[in-house]
Amino acid sequence: MELKLKIWRQNSPEEKGSFKEYQRSDFDPAMSIPEMLDHLNLHLMRAGERPISFESDCREGICGQCGFMINGQAHGPEKGSTACQTHLRSFKDGDTLWLEPFRARAFPLKRDLMVDRSAFDDIIAVGGFISVDTGPAPEANSILIAHQTAEDAFDAAACIGCGACVAACPNASASLFTAAKLNHLALLPQGKIEAQERVLQMVEAMDLKGFGACSLIGACELVCPQGISLDNIAKMNGAYRKANWGF
Repeated sequence: MELKLKIWRQNSPEEKGSFKEYQRSDFDPAMSIPEMLDHLNLHLMRAGERPISFESDCREGICGQCGFMINGQAHGPEKGSTACQTHLRSFKDGDTLWLEPFRARAFPLKRDLMVDRSAFDDIIAVGGFISVDTGPAPEANSILIAHQTAEDAFDAAACIGCGACVAACPNASASLFTAAKLNHLALLPQGKIEAQERVLQMVEAMDLKGFGACSLIGACELVCPQGISLDNIAKMNGAYRKANWGF
C-alpha cells in the first residue's frame, strides 16, 4: 500500500516546526497508525535520520497515549477509535495523510507528535479521588443503586484521558474530561460526601491550567473514543452552580 505522509516535525518547543513529507509503497493495510510510524521510523534510522517522536503504550485503545491529529481529526476518521485502533485499511491506496500534534495551550508540544498532557493529571490531583475512609468493601447488594445510575457512572468512568476532546474543541476546553472524572464519582454514594468540594477544586484547576470555556459545540463528544456524553458537562455545570451557591 502506498501512502504520502506529511508529518509535523519539531525538535523542541523552542524551535520552529514544519511538515515534512515521506512517501512509501510498502505499508501493509493491516497496520495500525502507530505500526505505520514504527515501520517508517525503522527506515529513517537505517538512513541515519532522527525517528519521528510519538507516544503509545497499550496499543489497545485503553491508555489514550497515542492521540494526535490525522487529517485534521483527533485520532483519525474512525468513530469511537483511538489512533492505535485506526488501521491503514481505513484509507485508500495513494492517499495523503497529514499527521500533527494536538494543538492547545494547555498541551505544550514536546517533540514532533508528542504533547505534554500533564495538565489532566493536575486536575485529577486536586479532587479526582475519594479521600474519606469508606471502610471495607461492602457486600455488593447492601447499597442499593439504580441500574441507570450505575450505568451512567460506568460510562463516565470509561474516559481514558487521551485529550481528543481538547484537541477537537475550538476553545480547547477540557470540560468533557473534567466532567467525566467528576461524575463517575459524584453519581455513587461513596463520592457524594466530597462532591461539592471536588467540583469546585477540579473546575478551578481546569481554568488555571489554561483550558478554554465550553460553549457546548459538541465536537468533543464526536471524537471521544469512549463516546462520553455531552450530558456530563451539563451535570458538572449544575453541580458547580449549586456548590458555589451553597446548596
